[in-house]
Amino acid sequence: MNNAIGSFYNWYKATLRNTKYRWVLVLGTLIYLVSPIDIAPDFLPIIGWVDDGLLATLLVTEMSQIALEYLNKRKQPGASSADSAVNPITTVEI
Repeated sequence: MNNAIGSFYNWYKATLRNTKYRWVLVLGTLIYLVSPIDIAPDFLPIIGWVDDGLLATLLVTEMSQIALEYLNKRKQPGASSADSAVNPITTVEI
């Protein structure tokens, strides 16, 4: 059982890091969290909330890690011009 959980975690993490499928997985996770149809139904006390809590924790943890990596990459001095902020103020000589 532990191997299945580890495999799911690795798949979920890899899929979130793939920009092509990231928002599909985020939307699917949010739908799963509000849906009454779960692996463990929510009307069961504690047991029904554990799977939702674990999945929500996994989603928030991985998305925050992706956001931190993105921000750190933008702060690096060798960042490309496409990654750096654009200065909206331009000077025009008359």
